[in-house]
Amino acid sequence: MVSTKKHPALDDVSKTIIELLQEDGRRSYSDIGRVVGLSEAAVRQRVQRLTDSGVMQIVAVTDPMQLGFRRQAMIGIRVTGDTRVVAEAVAAIDAIDYVVITVGSFDILAEVVCEDDEDLLATINDSIRPIEGVLSTETFIYAKLQKQLYNWGTR
Repeated sequence: MVSTKKHPALDDVSKTIIELLQEDGRRSYSDIGRVVGLSEAAVRQRVQRLTDSGVMQIVAVTDPMQLGFRRQAMIGIRVTGDTRVVAEAVAAIDAIDYVVITVGSFDILAEVVCEDDEDLLATINDSIRPIEGVLSTETFIYAKLQKQLYNWGTR
């Protein structure tokens, strides 16, 4: 879930903490503390503030294929009316893991992770298309996940 809170300005220490955790989310607080010059407790407090404010999440990134989800796809959605309302309804669907509002050929892009093609079809026909305001969908099935990184750093 993406937070809509205004995020606090990040100092260089917080940015370094984020970058270290982007490289290795299991890195110990004491190791991070040695790098940034803080105690383990101070790093723990900073990480807690960063997660509580929605600036970052610490999660396990998995390969869906190895967990039994054999079908991933990006679904382009064209909308009439308030795109934000439709995007919120799409985001509430369990199979959807990523939703963005765009200003290109599609109004919304949604990534779906499904067990198989039947599950994908059910998600599109039973969950997405009935949403009020959805005009059309176009599905881009993933043949192979080539690259997925989350280490883009901070600014």
